[in-house]
Amino acid sequence: ENYIVIAAGGGGIPVIQKNNQLIGVEAVIDKDYASALLAQEIEADLLVILTGVPQVAINFGKENQESLSQMTLKEAEKHMNDGQFPKGSMGPKIDAAMEYVKSGRGEALITSIDQLKEAIKGQTGTRIRP
Repeated sequence: ENYIVIAAGGGGIPVIQKNNQLIGVEAVIDKDYASALLAQEIEADLLVILTGVPQVAINFGKENQESLSQMTLKEAEKHMNDGQFPKGSMGPKIDAAMEYVKSGRGEALITSIDQLKEAIKGQTGTRIRP
């Protein structure tokens, strides 16, 4: 209780089980998804995903960019389907956050490391809720 776990940064060796043996396979272990799985397993009530920006934004880098302080799962899914969160950018973070929130354990928070303290207090960051 009252611990902060910082782990699951990827870098593991992906394997499959075949004929009662573990066999190495070529794959990428996504650190955001691994973190979401870890958070579920330890029954954390908040998944924090750190990135290079203080808040998630739609229309990123465009004149009509809009930072989001919160999203429901339904809103996050809509933005994903609309292509707002590319695979090589915010997409995996949103995907992992959504999977964690769907598990019913709690909320997800996406923010930058330099804004983490303020984000925990609800002053910045993007919360993804059921």
